[in-house]
Amino acid sequence: MSANVENDILAVEKRRQDALVSGDIDALDALFEDSMIHIHAPGLVHTKALLLEHVAVRRAYIEITRQDLLLRTFGDTAVLTGGIVNRMHAPDGGERTIDGVVTQVLHRSEDGQWRFVSFQMTPYGDQVWGALPSEKTERTEPADEEESA
Repeated sequence: MSANVENDILAVEKRRQDALVSGDIDALDALFEDSMIHIHAPGLVHTKALLLEHVAVRRAYIEITRQDLLLRTFGDTAVLTGGIVNRMHAPDGGERTIDGVVTQVLHRSEDGQWRFVSFQMTPYGDQVWGALPSEKTERTEPADEEESA
């Protein structure tokens, strides 16, 4: 993948974040394919139209931070995966923070623009299984010191 393609896709993701925070429905409309499916952290599924309405009515996003992004491209399709922290307004007037991992799929349209077609957030939860053997780091235990007599 060329650096230009990577920069273009990361710029589109930054525009998405900024538009969600500012409530810029026109920008979001241009960034999302008409077939867009957005799956929120609790499993709520929105079409493009419902997501735009959600953003316009609720104005929930305060700040979005991305972490450790992995970008893969397959022709005119890109998959962006990585951590996300959403600081949001809560329905009761307070704030809440949701963090997890997001997978986003983008498609380069005939006009050359990258647009989102899919978004799914999985919130972090309890890791009941723990690390796999290959994921564990080698630990060195300090040697017991023998007492001298």
